[in-house]
Amino acid sequence: MWGLYLGLDMAWREGISHLIIESDSKVLIDMVTDNCKINGTIPSLVQCIQEILRREWHTQVIHTWREGNKCVDWLANFSLSLNSWNLVALESSPDELQSLMFDDISGARMPRNMQLAP
Repeated sequence: MWGLYLGLDMAWREGISHLIIESDSKVLIDMVTDNCKINGTIPSLVQCIQEILRREWHTQVIHTWREGNKCVDWLANFSLSLNSWNLVALESSPDELQSLMFDDISGARMPRNMQLAP
Protein backbone atom coordinates (compact mmCIF):
# COMPACT_ATOMS: atom_id res chain seq x y z
CA MET A 1 0.00 0.00 0.00
CA TRP A 2 2.90 2.31 0.77
CA GLY A 3 4.28 1.65 -2.73
CA LEU A 4 0.99 2.69 -4.31
CA TYR A 5 0.99 5.95 -2.37
CA LEU A 6 4.59 6.74 -3.32
CA GLY A 7 3.98 5.87 -6.98
CA LEU A 8 0.88 8.05 -7.18
CA ASP A 9 2.65 10.92 -5.46
CA MET A 10 5.60 10.68 -7.84
CA ALA A 11 3.33 10.51 -10.91
CA TRP A 12 1.44 13.59 -9.74
CA ARG A 13 4.64 15.54 -9.09
CA GLU A 14 5.94 14.57 -12.54
CA GLY A 15 2.83 16.07 -14.13
CA ILE A 16 1.37 12.85 -15.49
CA SER A 17 -2.23 13.58 -16.47
CA HIS A 18 -3.45 10.08 -17.36
CA LEU A 19 -2.50 7.06 -15.30
CA ILE A 20 -3.59 3.42 -15.20
CA ILE A 21 -2.78 1.72 -11.91
CA GLU A 22 -2.66 -2.07 -11.88
CA SER A 23 -2.30 -4.17 -8.74
CA ASP A 24 -2.57 -7.88 -8.03
CA SER A 25 -3.95 -7.05 -4.57
CA LYS A 26 -7.73 -7.17 -4.95
CA VAL A 27 -8.14 -6.08 -1.32
CA LEU A 28 -6.01 -2.97 -1.92
CA ILE A 29 -7.94 -2.10 -5.08
CA ASP A 30 -11.26 -2.51 -3.28
CA MET A 31 -10.12 -0.40 -0.33
CA VAL A 32 -8.88 2.58 -2.36
CA THR A 33 -11.87 2.53 -4.72
CA ASP A 34 -14.43 2.22 -1.88
CA ASN A 35 -15.60 -1.16 -3.17
CA CYS A 36 -15.42 -2.76 0.26
CA LYS A 37 -16.75 -1.92 3.67
CA ILE A 38 -14.06 -1.11 6.23
CA ASN A 39 -15.27 -1.56 9.80
CA GLY A 40 -14.32 1.40 11.94
CA THR A 41 -12.11 4.19 10.70
CA ILE A 42 -10.47 4.10 7.29
CA PRO A 43 -6.67 3.76 7.62
CA SER A 44 -4.97 7.10 7.06
CA LEU A 45 -2.81 5.74 4.22
CA VAL A 46 -5.94 4.58 2.37
CA GLN A 47 -7.43 8.06 2.87
CA CYS A 48 -4.27 9.67 1.47
CA ILE A 49 -4.39 7.42 -1.61
CA GLN A 50 -8.07 8.22 -2.14
CA GLU A 51 -7.32 11.95 -1.90
CA ILE A 52 -4.57 11.67 -4.54
CA LEU A 53 -6.90 9.71 -6.83
CA ARG A 54 -9.54 12.49 -6.53
CA ARG A 55 -7.17 15.17 -7.83
CA GLU A 56 -7.62 16.80 -11.24
CA TRP A 57 -6.24 14.00 -13.40
CA HIS A 58 -7.48 10.85 -15.09
CA THR A 59 -6.74 7.67 -13.18
CA GLN A 60 -8.01 4.15 -13.55
CA VAL A 61 -7.40 1.49 -10.88
CA ILE A 62 -7.45 -2.08 -12.19
CA HIS A 63 -6.95 -5.49 -10.65
CA THR A 64 -4.55 -7.79 -12.48
CA TRP A 65 -3.63 -11.39 -11.76
CA ARG A 66 -0.27 -12.07 -10.15
CA GLU A 67 0.89 -13.83 -13.32
CA GLY A 68 0.35 -10.61 -15.27
CA ASN A 69 2.46 -8.60 -12.87
CA LYS A 70 5.93 -10.02 -13.63
CA CYS A 71 7.53 -6.64 -14.45
CA VAL A 72 6.37 -5.08 -11.21
CA ASP A 73 7.54 -8.11 -9.23
CA TRP A 74 10.95 -7.84 -10.89
CA LEU A 75 11.20 -4.13 -10.07
CA ALA A 76 10.18 -4.75 -6.44
CA ASN A 77 12.85 -7.43 -6.05
CA PHE A 78 15.40 -5.22 -7.81
CA SER A 79 14.66 -2.39 -5.37
CA LEU A 80 15.42 -4.71 -2.45
CA SER A 81 18.88 -5.38 -3.90
CA LEU A 82 19.80 -1.67 -3.84
CA ASN A 83 20.28 -1.46 -0.05
CA SER A 84 18.90 2.07 -0.14
CA TRP A 85 15.61 3.78 0.60
CA ASN A 86 16.39 6.56 -1.88
CA LEU A 87 14.39 6.96 -5.05
CA VAL A 88 16.15 5.43 -8.05
CA ALA A 89 15.06 6.37 -11.57
CA LEU A 90 16.20 4.00 -14.29
CA GLU A 91 17.25 5.67 -17.54
CA SER A 92 16.83 2.40 -19.44
CA SER A 93 15.46 -1.02 -18.66
CA PRO A 94 17.86 -3.71 -17.46
CA ASP A 95 18.09 -6.72 -19.80
CA GLU A 96 16.10 -9.02 -17.50
CA LEU A 97 13.28 -6.51 -17.31
CA GLN A 98 13.33 -5.96 -21.09
CA SER A 99 12.71 -9.66 -21.59
CA LEU A 100 9.69 -9.57 -19.26
CA MET A 101 8.37 -6.43 -20.96
CA PHE A 102 8.73 -8.07 -24.38
CA ASP A 103 6.69 -11.05 -23.16
CA ASP A 104 4.06 -8.65 -21.81
CA ILE A 105 3.87 -6.56 -24.99
CA SER A 106 3.80 -9.61 -27.25
CA GLY A 107 0.94 -11.13 -25.28
CA ALA A 108 2.84 -14.14 -23.96
CA ARG A 109 0.78 -15.61 -21.18
CA MET A 110 1.76 -17.38 -18.02
CA PRO A 111 -0.65 -20.17 -17.13
CA ARG A 112 -2.65 -19.63 -13.97
CA ASN A 113 -2.54 -22.58 -11.58
CA MET A 114 -6.00 -23.30 -10.30
CA GLN A 115 -7.16 -26.21 -8.23
CA LEU A 116 -10.44 -27.64 -9.44
CA ALA A 117 -12.95 -28.80 -6.87
CA PRO A 118 -13.68 -32.57 -6.99
